[in-house]
Amino acid sequence: MTSIEQTAYPRFKRLITAHELHLFFSPTRDELQWAVDATDGDEHLLALLLMLKSYQRMGRFPALEEVPEQVVEFVRRQVELPEGTLPVYRVERTAKHHRGLVRKRVGVVYDQAAARRVAKQAIRKEAAAKNRTGRRRR
Repeated sequence: MTSIEQTAYPRFKRLITAHELHLFFSPTRDELQWAVDATDGDEHLLALLLMLKSYQRMGRFPALEEVPEQVVEFVRRQVELPEGTLPVYRVERTAKHHRGLVRKRVGVVYDQAAARRVAKQAIRKEAAAKNRTGRRRR
């Protein structure tokens, strides 16, 4: 059976090795400078870096509560933020702005209308294929 981490909807692994933390969640100097320039405090800096590294790893933005404490603490220590600094968005508008910054940095365009068109075409194509296959079996 496929593990939950390998499904179409990526999730954090239950156990993350030290190697994986360093490989996937260590911010580069350039990423750190970008995040420092885009934020106004330690909480937002940590949150933005977690959004960036999570998006790079999973291709989606997890809720901050979904990010394992192990990952939060690792990133916090990597960028030398004070002990106990937590990734917090007090206003949803800031989180939305940060998602836009991450998309821009990684070169992803957020276009809901285009995504719906692509999904609609794919669903119709698959439904038609299933109908053809189903008729042949009878």
